[in-house]
Amino acid sequence: MVGDVDVAATAALIGEPARAAVLLALMEGEALPASELASRAGIAPSTASVHLAKLRTGGLVSAERRGRQRYFQIADPAVAAALEALSVIAPARPVRSLREASASHAIRDARTCYDHLAGRLGVELAAALERSGVLVYGATNYLLGPDAEQLLNGFGIDVAKLARLRRPLVRPCLDWSERRRHVAGALGAALADRLFELDWLRRRQRNRSVEITAAGRTLLAAEFGIEMPPVGRG
Repeated sequence: MVGDVDVAATAALIGEPARAAVLLALMEGEALPASELASRAGIAPSTASVHLAKLRTGGLVSAERRGRQRYFQIADPAVAAALEALSVIAPARPVRSLREASASHAIRDARTCYDHLAGRLGVELAAALERSGVLVYGATNYLLGPDAEQLLNGFGIDVAKLARLRRPLVRPCLDWSERRRHVAGALGAALADRLFELDWLRRRQRNRSVEITAAGRTLLAAEFGIEMPPVGRG
């Protein structure tokens, strides 16, 4: 017989600082090898292996072999959503160096949150889609506007294909740094993928901030009315 959910078990997995650092590194949305995750968490590779085994057993990460190395990633979008929700209520880390301050500013400006966009760019994109009628915000959720499919298809996003996926088509998510909503779900992931594909955005190394290219700044303003001033590299 199955009882109530064991929240404490999952909370204990996430609550260990090194494992939390590993999970936040994987919130960039890309699979990473154990050696890179050990470096991000500031722990020995052998210690990282122990933590990754516990995270896999707990269903929070999955792994695949590529050549001689195993690459790890968030196991499911629901895990990313839970981590994102925790970020809203978590205290901010103190900044102790100019490098950390630069990275923090870049992360708050534009970042990936698992597979969708967050930070100032993410919430401004959500607001632009609401202004254009692509998204309609109800009491707690997003709906697609009457012309949404046509407009999104014109931007290179196949809405009908997204609707067939085994995940929510679109959902609002409270952004931890901006305290406004950004776009998650299958549509949020597709928007991020499309902006990377168009080279409006580029991933940065070592943290989940993203670079908005010069062309991207121009086209975000022209297509969505989003003005994003340049910032230093994270």
